[in-house]
Amino acid sequence: MPFRIPPALPAAAYKSYEIKAPLATHWNITTCADIDCPAYLYGWQTLLDEQTSLGQRQAHYVRSGSGRKFTEERQADGLTAFSFEAGQKCFEQHRGRNMRPERFVERDGDHRGNPTRRRREYGRPDEWVESFALNQDRLRILKERG
Repeated sequence: MPFRIPPALPAAAYKSYEIKAPLATHWNITTCADIDCPAYLYGWQTLLDEQTSLGQRQAHYVRSGSGRKFTEERQADGLTAFSFEAGQKCFEQHRGRNMRPERFVERDGDHRGNPTRRRREYGRPDEWVESFALNQDRLRILKERG
């Protein structure tokens, strides 16, 4: 859990501003080639400890189920080094940003929740920036008054 300074007021006394690009709607699964994945471009090495059951299962997958070209070498420390050629899909699932614009959201509350359930989504980023700036200005004035 992140370190937080304990709030001085109830959640309803706060406002939160967020710029959202949710994984489900703003990102697509993409290929290594599309994002210039370094492993795809230059190759990579995976070290596995076959003295463990997890390492044995992973090594079995690399050898018989991965469909990738590799060389393997037993190292002095007991690990197995699998070296994969460049130009083939790595083991990561990559995501790339699609063209859908971010969502600019203002809501009452803070990390503890939104007790009033008030929420506003702005159609344009400049409207969100203006609201944020006005709120900051309001807070500055309140602080100066004491």
